Amino acid sequence: MSETKDSEKKNPQKGAGLTPREIVAELDKYIVGQKKAKRAVAVALRNRTRRLRLEPELREDIAPKNILMIGPTGVGKTEIARRLARLAGSPFIKVEATKYTEVGYVGRDVESMVRDLMAAGVQMVKQEMQESVIIEAEKRVEDALLDLLNTGTGKKTKEARPGRMVVPMGAFSINPDNSGPGVIGTAIQVAIPTFFKPGENGKQDAADGSAAPGPEAAPAPGEGTAAEKAAGDNSTREKFRAMLREGKLEDRTVEIMVNQNPQFPLVEMMGGNMEDMESNLSGLAGLFGGGKKKKLVTIARAREILKAEEVEKLIDRDKVSDEARQRVEETGIIFIDEIDKIAVKGDRGGPDVSREGVQRDILPIVEGATVSTKWGPVNTDHILFIAAGAFTVSKPSDLIPELQGRFPLRVELDSLGKDDFLRILTEPKNALTRQYRELLATEKIEIDFTPESIERLAALAADVNSRLENIGARRLHTIMEALLEELSFEAPDISPAKIPITLDYVNAKLSDIVTDHDLGRYIL
Repeated sequence: MSETKDSEKKNPQKGAGLTPREIVAELDKYIVGQKKAKRAVAVALRNRTRRLRLEPELREDIAPKNILMIGPTGVGKTEIARRLARLAGSPFIKVEATKYTEVGYVGRDVESMVRDLMAAGVQMVKQEMQESVIIEAEKRVEDALLDLLNTGTGKKTKEARPGRMVVPMGAFSINPDNSGPGVIGTAIQVAIPTFFKPGENGKQDAADGSAAPGPEAAPAPGEGTAAEKAAGDNSTREKFRAMLREGKLEDRTVEIMVNQNPQFPLVEMMGGNMEDMESNLSGLAGLFGGGKKKKLVTIARAREILKAEEVEKLIDRDKVSDEARQRVEETGIIFIDEIDKIAVKGDRGGPDVSREGVQRDILPIVEGATVSTKWGPVNTDHILFIAAGAFTVSKPSDLIPELQGRFPLRVELDSLGKDDFLRILTEPKNALTRQYRELLATEKIEIDFTPESIERLAALAADVNSRLENIGARRLHTIMEALLEELSFEAPDISPAKIPITLDYVNAKLSDIVTDHDLGRYIL
């Protein structure tokens, strides 16, 4: 057991050292309220770290405690799961339960969510490995660009190859008496093996010295020795190198060879698995081969293309797949939204049978199964599933009992009121007031929200939610857009300017919302 702890310390996971209290504190920076949900996900994340510290025999028997979040839209369900995954450095995807169909129907099957998670894991690991080889790739790209700029510089000299030992001279006929058929043969010239290499102006320089000038021969006017030419080439190459690093050649055009991937037509098959077809076609691409084609691009564009190619060469794809598979299986998180839409009430029939079929297809994935992907089989035994839904029409008890049992932790999220909206506008790192302030600052428009104006905006959002559909914090987006629409439109024409957003400004811009009870005509 001590060996397991030591190995974990050598390879710590991002966020693995955070306590549940610290995890909640990090989530508080971006999400207002919802303490119960934050505590639940913090404990779930900490339990994963605890499981990795156990002995392998016991570790395999501990399954993750999946979470079911219940609450209206716009209260932070998705954001909690997304921020948790970023905090833990785990592969994460968000899917909607309504996008999947029962086996036998045309549409996406539930196994595709695991394939999507594996793709996210591969991309995550690949980016990390790219950062580790980026310096070496940039060196190679610089040398490749210098070869393109200075023709002949940096290219290997062709090795000497043996000359032709037997040279045909033509056919001949021998018949001295002019009687009979005679003898027909071919004349050849047998030469001593020579080694030559291409010389200047298309001439051949023999390596045996027969055609090469003697040591007393002086170079022709305008020509230098080999050492002088090499020194000149190196000098030119270094000049180009300095200009490249200073960015003076970014607009210069060069010709490079780029990979050309073969394009297969998109074919839809009834009842077929498109993910498997995509995997097979990607394998066939290597057999057909797209080859290479010449392309005229600028130095700036060539650097991007060559850099991507060099990074791919330096990365071990097998290592990427193995590392990604391990992360997905041990720390992957799948967020299933709108799960209430596939819940089935007992008094319903007909189309709802298909919804129940989707639940039954999801069940083995959540319980633990092995899904085939183009990166290899992925086991879902220890993937954390977080499901969420408003459950306004249906109830969690409308889900099939087996699926209910796979989500033992249930958390109810609270609806947002005026005080919550006030905190959302001011407290988070990415508060809406800050977002709009920075956006308009790019146009040299400085806006400043007064406390009274922010409080008024929060009250309006709460009032609109009470009169119309309750869409949670998303109401603030529509309120802010209605408030700053005119200013955003005229910003390029009136900049630079400093405009305070006061209580009177808010009331003037949103007067229709204040006076008219039919708010649906003005705001979502």
